[in-house]
Amino acid sequence: MSATANKTLEATLAPPTRCKEHRLQQTLTEYREALHEAFNNGCTTMSATNDVVTPYNLPYQAKDALKSYVPKLHNTYNAKEVGDEHPLRFVNRAGKFDRDTSREYEICWNVPQPGRGTNFWIPLRLNPDQQELWDEMLDDESSTKVGELRLQKHRTTWTLHVTVEYEIKDTSELPENPTRVGFDIGESMLVAGCALQHDIPTKPLLLNGKEAKRIRKEMFTTLKRLQERDASEWRVEERFSYYQNRLTDIIEKASRESVEYANQFENPVIVMENLAYIRESLDYGKYMNRRLHSWAFARLQGRIEDKAKDASIPIRYVHPQYTSKTCHSCKHIGYRPRQAEFKCKNPECHVSTFQADINASANIARRVDPWGESLPWKQADDDSPQDGSGCDTATVHRETSAPAQMTLTTYQD
Repeated sequence: MSATANKTLEATLAPPTRCKEHRLQQTLTEYREALHEAFNNGCTTMSATNDVVTPYNLPYQAKDALKSYVPKLHNTYNAKEVGDEHPLRFVNRAGKFDRDTSREYEICWNVPQPGRGTNFWIPLRLNPDQQELWDEMLDDESSTKVGELRLQKHRTTWTLHVTVEYEIKDTSELPENPTRVGFDIGESMLVAGCALQHDIPTKPLLLNGKEAKRIRKEMFTTLKRLQERDASEWRVEERFSYYQNRLTDIIEKASRESVEYANQFENPVIVMENLAYIRESLDYGKYMNRRLHSWAFARLQGRIEDKAKDASIPIRYVHPQYTSKTCHSCKHIGYRPRQAEFKCKNPECHVSTFQADINASANIARRVDPWGESLPWKQADDDSPQDGSGCDTATVHRETSAPAQMTLTTYQD
């Protein structure tokens, strides 16, 4: 059985000639003026938007995109204002590409322009990690469908984003005899992974978050200093993009290693905490809130999910409550004398001291119960590390959850 997934392909336009650069800039400026006028006129329907954008000198693919997008700003996104840096949007009929392997840039895009016979071709520099999807999209026999296109200018560089819909294996149902792999996303330990084999934590994965934490701290300090010096906007934006690109590299590497780790097991199912409201729930004081809120937990989870879909690995999200407080073996409440150490309070439990992040990931994994059995959670005391390092936790206290009825022993390497 198959399902579909969406992904955005990215390509950089080869440096255009002066004439093509002028035409691209002219179309982008015209589009943004039309967008602002339609939004400021309160257009909530396609018909009302059409009346506003029709006089503008835009290709029909851009006008159709505006007619679909502007009503969403009012009806779906409830936008209060529109920024100045919106990309130039096209509907899927603008997805016309040509391929010739003898060229330096083998794929070219036919850039829509207003009027008949005014379009022009421009070469694309592809993201090499997305080469396979580009090949499928350009294959006439492929079922991959082109969606919306977005053209964005960043200083002197033009970037094209193409949304595609492609077939993947249906992961809505769990496989028989699944291997549950829990991932705990945090700040000190970027990713802690733990697979349950025969209900025993096995071959844990630990990806340190020290470098990401250092980059975020440096980014905050640098941007604050630039703003205090009243630096130019482009300079602030350049430094921000620099740090974001470095963090993106870390996220991409961590998400790839996480999925590769899960894929080594038979019939893997990736389990992660539902951290949808982490920004609203965390409250560790002004300094720590700024650090934790600047770290995109959901961004890393999203990239793991994207790569898991490509690998046909099911994803499940569970409530995060008490995953770091509960002993994975006896289910009693424990505590952490230090950030990376968990101690069980149950004198009869064979687990005395355990790696805290692995303990949490094992608890996350076992919350996906293939047999449907469950027990209610009981309230627990605070388990913040006694050395004061609780600021690095990403645990969220929300409504109760239900664990499975099974017993775990200490993890095996």
